[in-house]
Amino acid sequence: MVGYDPRADGRNVSNLEVAVAGSVSGLVTRVLISPLDVIKIRFQLQIERLSRSDPNAKYHGILQAGRQILQEEGPTAFWKGHIPAQLLSIGYGAVQVYKTLRNAVVTMYRTEGPLVFYKGLNPTLIAIFPYAGFQFSFYSSLKHAYEWAMPAKGKKNENFKNLLCGSGAGVISKTLTYPLDLFKKRLQVGGFEQARASFGQVRSYKGLLDCARQVLREEGAQGCFKGLAPSLLKAALSTGFVFFWYELFCNLFYHMKKADS
Repeated sequence: MVGYDPRADGRNVSNLEVAVAGSVSGLVTRVLISPLDVIKIRFQLQIERLSRSDPNAKYHGILQAGRQILQEEGPTAFWKGHIPAQLLSIGYGAVQVYKTLRNAVVTMYRTEGPLVFYKGLNPTLIAIFPYAGFQFSFYSSLKHAYEWAMPAKGKKNENFKNLLCGSGAGVISKTLTYPLDLFKKRLQVGGFEQARASFGQVRSYKGLLDCARQVLREEGAQGCFKGLAPSLLKAALSTGFVFFWYELFCNLFYHMKKADS
């Protein structure tokens, strides 16, 4: 956990235990927020407007999408693509339309060859640098704003400041670079039009620029931000969950040591 030291408050926690606590907290957090990730990707891939007023729209809101996925596909659908998500696999989007990771991988390889696993790489690479730059820039700006606005007593809580400013910087950076994430998902599921037919309209894209042009032309500027709401909700919950589980496991290691001594 960057910027946080569990030993600062007197807990005797080793570097290994800190690393384990951080890794496990990340794993548990991803399990818990997976449903929001699934809904976000469904929104990103939907050509129709995310609106009740569009009769062809399969999904139009987070709660409605959650209920519909549960009714049509069962509770396990909220963890579709979870394994490649844990492994940070590029093919996560494609797994949304297949029953298993193995089924998706075999089909992708047979139909389009090994390069299929790198679909969406361009927008991913393009987004990395501005996203990182935005994060550091806004994190610094928010810290300065926090120092200016917060009373002297509040300034003593460094962990809260780091959490608040880090979350704010993440939300702003995610919003600014979000269209690239949407383009990436659209490109990743190219070639799976037939499998996605039951979800609504499908489109084929020749590349990043063609994808951007089609989205802007057919869905408007707001189309570039489909799925932003569950994405930001996921980011906020993720930050809170990571800190919660991290503290829990660090405390667990500390009390286990104390009990043995």
